[in-house]
Amino acid sequence: MPVIVIANPKGGVGKSTIATNLAGYFAKRGHKVVLGDADLQQSSRAWLALRPGSLPAISAWEIQDGHVARPPKGTTHIVLDTPAGFSGAQMKDVLKIADKVVVPLQPSMFDILATQDFLQRLAERSGPFQVGVLGMRVNVRTRAADQLAHYASNLGLPVLGYLRDTQNYVQLAAHGATLWDVAPSRVEKDIEQWQDVVRWVES
Repeated sequence: MPVIVIANPKGGVGKSTIATNLAGYFAKRGHKVVLGDADLQQSSRAWLALRPGSLPAISAWEIQDGHVARPPKGTTHIVLDTPAGFSGAQMKDVLKIADKVVVPLQPSMFDILATQDFLQRLAERSGPFQVGVLGMRVNVRTRAADQLAHYASNLGLPVLGYLRDTQNYVQLAAHGATLWDVAPSRVEKDIEQWQDVVRWVES
């Protein structure tokens, strides 16, 4: 049962966007997926409350006071959203169960500096999980993308891909939906950008 953790101690980088869309991807493929939210703001949990029953089911993973317990019976895949300021005992507990850690990161120097210590700890940590960086709101053909790739490479971490800045995520989230819940022609560019990400997550 793979456990994919979406983590970055900096707020506003798109963690919930990645978590909900990844859960949506697994659900679309027929997996019994649960979406956990260790963030006190409970953004992912609020999103689940908006999700129509006509869409592929995503269950909620009850996480009380940030403590990770056993997932619901029958679960095949877990996606765990984490809060800003993710650190300390909570981070240690979550990483104990993680198979993959996806770190959403915008390419600005301010975002990179704010995440530097966190990524360094992940890169140096000896554990069973794999870590990948996902460029957020970035055009792959820009110097910013090159800068992000260079930074991740110096840490020995792969860049899984780059997601563009688009209203598709905002509009779909407002209805409890993901890229995988609408006609592919409507979100063709975005689906294409996710291919390397889901390939890495499933590897």
